[in-house]
Amino acid sequence: MSALNRSRLAMISPWAYPAVAFLGFLLLWQLVVMVTQVKRFVLPQPLLVIERGFDSWDLLLAQSPPTVIAIVLGFVGAVLIGIPLAVIMVASRPLEESFYPLVVGSQGVPKVALAPVLVVWFGFGILPKVILAMLIAFFPIVINTAVGLRSIDPNYLHLVRSMGAPRWRTYTRLLLPSALPQIFAGFKVAMALAIVGAIVGEMVGANSGLGYLLVVANGNLDMALVFAILVWLVFVSLVLVGIIDIVERFAVPWSRQTRSRQLVQM
Repeated sequence: MSALNRSRLAMISPWAYPAVAFLGFLLLWQLVVMVTQVKRFVLPQPLLVIERGFDSWDLLLAQSPPTVIAIVLGFVGAVLIGIPLAVIMVASRPLEESFYPLVVGSQGVPKVALAPVLVVWFGFGILPKVILAMLIAFFPIVINTAVGLRSIDPNYLHLVRSMGAPRWRTYTRLLLPSALPQIFAGFKVAMALAIVGAIVGEMVGANSGLGYLLVVANGNLDMALVFAILVWLVFVSLVLVGIIDIVERFAVPWSRQTRSRQLVQM
């Protein structure tokens, strides 16, 4: 394949491949509905969902800001807690042995069960949704950051220490930059989980947001609107994770994963 064709393919593929996959999914969905003859209130046809989505466009846009704000705030809170916690655990073995079991054990608690408790404690405002999104999102950030910090070549550490660099500078100039590919991978997973946390919080206790709208539509057996909201949430997730991916490309252009992907796909 020539360089010009590869360049054209690189420009088209980010949009063409997902579009083709989405159309294939819609065709499969339509085929399942036609073959099974399922009722509309159980599984509506994709064209009906698309039509309902366009009819409710203004409603979806109006209910999106509270959800997006809760997602972003929960994600930012998870970053502000997760990265320092990972650094602390990597820097000190006693602290790692103290915090790591608690971090892992906390993931055994179903966050859905915490949602009603948070609503009782903090009311029906945005705070319970932010806290729930943060609780779900911080775990992959902690784990990926810790793995990234430990993946540094020991020879680099010996070199930096032999030059008399202080410990804080070793982290800020060597360990954290080298761990950025793993950190951004954790960011992407955390953003997707933050969306789940915010939606669950809104479904349990809220008077606005996409999760609240999902509960209302489900209660009215408006399954076309339910699926339209789910499709809209997929779009919101792609946008938010895509923003992280764009930031990663500018912040870590030298990442080993990026170079390996380009080499493998040539």
